[in-house]
Amino acid sequence: MFSTILVILVVIIAAVLVYAATRPNDFVVTRTANIKAPAEAIFPLINDFSRWPAWSPYEKLDPNMKRTLSGAPSGKGAAYAWESNGKAGKGRMEIVNSVPSSLVSLNLDFEKPFRANNSVDFTLAQSGENTAVIWAMRGNRPFIAKLMGLFMNFADRQGFRGRPRQFETRHRGMTSLGRRCLSERAASRSSFFSGSN
Repeated sequence: MFSTILVILVVIIAAVLVYAATRPNDFVVTRTANIKAPAEAIFPLINDFSRWPAWSPYEKLDPNMKRTLSGAPSGKGAAYAWESNGKAGKGRMEIVNSVPSSLVSLNLDFEKPFRANNSVDFTLAQSGENTAVIWAMRGNRPFIAKLMGLFMNFADRQGFRGRPRQFETRHRGMTSLGRRCLSERAASRSSFFSGSN
């Protein structure tokens, strides 16, 4: 009896491991926001890491986070490293492609709380007075993540579906990006009109 149960248990475990191995090796997460502003007004906020504190929700995870900007001042070659004892962990991102008013591509490397190498694209598509900003992250899914995904929804666990923590953070980021862009445009118009008197 015991040996039968043991054999059944080994077969179930082997089946789970084999099935996990067949799961996709990569993931893609995409979020879109429509911002009532032209692409050329939004683009500089994404293309320049020194402007991210004004809109990125990740900047608020740890007020004591150490930040280091290096490389180009903006666009291709600009780099941003961070280190935190809190929720933000440690990592580095670098702009690897920058097409004015339409695309900013990043390499995003995490060291803590886990190692990961992802790519991120911010794509801007203007239509009339609005611009769709698409924030897409792609990366590798190691075997352990595939295995865990069988028992819990990987997307929900990472906050990529529904409205859990990470989705909310990205949603806040996109909302904050829109607000920041609109406030800068309003300030620019205000200074234009006050200077014309």
